[in-house]
Amino acid sequence: MILFGESSLRHCLENYVNHFHAELNHPGKGNVILFPAPEDRIGEISGDIKTCERLGGLLKFHYRDAA
Repeated sequence: MILFGESSLRHCLENYVNHFHAELNHPGKGNVILFPAPEDRIGEISGDIKTCERLGGLLKFHYRDAA
């Protein structure tokens, strides 16, 4: 990743922090997401699975589409 200035660094770090806290499973915490968004319906067994990408596909997570 090539960063040009403080604004691109801030953009990158904000995306990573959002991914780390709201989209990434944490094996040390029982393999759960620490702060899931209610609209992501994490753990549901119905609905289509979607993929969300951050930073041009470097960070990815999967979630179920809302019914």
